[in-house]
Amino acid sequence: MKKQHSILFVCLGNICRSPIAEGVAKKIIKEQNFDLYIESRGTGTWHVGEQACFNSRKVCKLHNVDIENHRAKTITQEDIQNFDTIIALDDKNISSLEAMGIKNLKKLGFYGFDNQDVPDPYFFNGFDGFEKVYNMIEISVDNLLKNLVK
Repeated sequence: MKKQHSILFVCLGNICRSPIAEGVAKKIIKEQNFDLYIESRGTGTWHVGEQACFNSRKVCKLHNVDIENHRAKTITQEDIQNFDTIIALDDKNISSLEAMGIKNLKKLGFYGFDNQDVPDPYFFNGFDGFEKVYNMIEISVDNLLKNLVK
């Protein structure tokens, strides 16, 4: 029996970008009936147990993506062993994951934005940054999933 392919999205705190990516991926999987397992984590520990941030929840709700039950988690060695594909959101996340011994990493931006970082929306001014980040994530996640299920 074929094992279900699993994808882990990783950002810094697991409260803004990676929960959006997880939610978008789960929505696409449901709509397209793809057989994939999706979660997200952060490289940092300071938000463990917290909900996704308000603006991430807000932008997802505007796009009919449900991340209300998300709770932040930190990536573990067990995750490294259990997930088939680990996708980082930016170069800093790549560096942190490589320091944990993970090889063959890709950034989400590889799948639609010439390998650019998906920027942390907190560095934009206001909610518009979350909308821009959401759009980058949506395009990239869609391309990633289509690439995996070919």
